[in-house]
Amino acid sequence: MTDIKGLCEPRFVAVREALAASLAKHDVGASVAVYLDGEPVVDLWGGYVDANRSVGWERDTLTGVNSTTKNMTALCALILADRGQLDLSAPVAAYWPEFAAAGKQDVLVRHVLSHTAGLPDLSGLSAVEDLYDWENVTAGLAGQAPEWEPGTAAGYHALTFGFLVGELVRRITGRSLGEFFAQEVAKPLGADFHIGLSAEHDHRVAPLIPPPSLTDEYAASAPPGPDGTRRESIGAAIRVKDANSAAWRRAHIPAVNGFGNARSVALVQSVLANRGTADGVRLLSPQGCEPAWQEAYRGQDRILGTPMCWTAGFGKFGNTFGWGGWGGSLVASDPGARMTVAYVMNQMIDRDRQEDNRGLEIVMAAYSGLR
Repeated sequence: MTDIKGLCEPRFVAVREALAASLAKHDVGASVAVYLDGEPVVDLWGGYVDANRSVGWERDTLTGVNSTTKNMTALCALILADRGQLDLSAPVAAYWPEFAAAGKQDVLVRHVLSHTAGLPDLSGLSAVEDLYDWENVTAGLAGQAPEWEPGTAAGYHALTFGFLVGELVRRITGRSLGEFFAQEVAKPLGADFHIGLSAEHDHRVAPLIPPPSLTDEYAASAPPGPDGTRRESIGAAIRVKDANSAAWRRAHIPAVNGFGNARSVALVQSVLANRGTADGVRLLSPQGCEPAWQEAYRGQDRILGTPMCWTAGFGKFGNTFGWGGWGGSLVASDPGARMTVAYVMNQMIDRDRQEDNRGLEIVMAAYSGLR
């Protein structure tokens, strides 16, 4: 049986059991965390960092969480909104004048956050390396025309979400989104999550492992949400080998290239579930959290091809909000229960080939602890 380490309050033993079952069946290495009232009640890890199962997963092991990063990027925008520096109802062009080109003068900040801005694709980018040039990508987005009237329809902004929100943060603060997150979120909380990972942390990274029977040429068809929703195409095809590269770790792609573990993901997102504080640190006011779970758009998502409810930066699923990443990681927060649950792993599963309920089973196990 796989050795599982860490903290687990007795009433959440089902979470430990769910992790053990996943490690015995699907996972190579993984971490899970549950925060309640902004405090950790589950912080567990186990398994291995490599496909050969020769190196153990440790407390401070990191891995790429892909689109689970969007939750962190959205939080940065909500912090600026809570400080009065970003108006969610203002035009994007009020902060980024060049963005008004090509009929986008009426695109609002909340359209960007709720995937209704009409800019789901990056035109003219064909290689992953193109994503590493921030100025070129954002200039391209500023010049693009929207695919639909902003605010009237939703279409998952798989990669563009991070560049759009990140450029707003840069225009307002003079800092990249990764820098803002590091200084204003990760540092005060002591959260081991990084958007743009420096070389000093490379030795802690567990590479992503392609789905069973596939190689590291396996490419993203869709970063899935917690309920299995998928993206059809994202322009530049991102392969597992790209997501495992040093160039990817150093880049700033705030929609998809965050590195962390379940503890850091749950800690950061518990701020929103716990009315603005976690671990005794306040990042925003109780009112400033509310856009995270208030419905901004409900309807068929044009890209995912499924009904979606979007808030200001998150998917909403019943009483919970959050989002997941390509391969299986996810975070879900319930503001009513003041609970946040995160699951981060290195073994990817291709949902086109097999069902992946690993994260959902962790979330359901956490709810059993509340009863």
